[in-house]
Amino acid sequence: MKWPPAPAALVRRFALATGRLRGVEARKMFGYPAVFVNGNMIAGLVRDRMAIRLAAGDRERFLVLPGATPFIAMKGRVMKQWAVVPPAMLKSPAQLGRWLTRALAHGRSLAPKPVRRSRAK
Repeated sequence: MKWPPAPAALVRRFALATGRLRGVEARKMFGYPAVFVNGNMIAGLVRDRMAIRLAAGDRERFLVLPGATPFIAMKGRVMKQWAVVPPAMLKSPAQLGRWLTRALAHGRSLAPKPVRRSRAK
C-alpha cells in the first residue's frame, strides 16, 4: 500500500521539535520521519498526523486534551501506547516539546530492542 507523503510543513515541524531531543535516532518508518531511542520508536508521522508513544498515565492525560485522539493503525487497530497530536499543539513548540520529552522518558524506560543485522544479498 502506498500512502501519500506527509505535508512538507508538518515534516519541518517534526524535524524542529524532535531535533531538540537528546539521544534519539532519526530514521524512517513506513516512509515517514520517525525518532527512536534504544531501538524503540517514540514519535513519528503518518500521512498528515503526528503520533507519540506515551506511558499509560501520560497517555490518559494527553487524550483529554482538545483534539487529541488514540492512534488507530491499519484496519482499525488501536495502538495502546500511542496518541495523535492535536493540530493546535503542532503550532505550539513549547507544549509539543513537553509531550515529546515525556515520550522520550517513556522510550528510555522500555527494554532496548536488539540490533538487527542486515542479511547479505
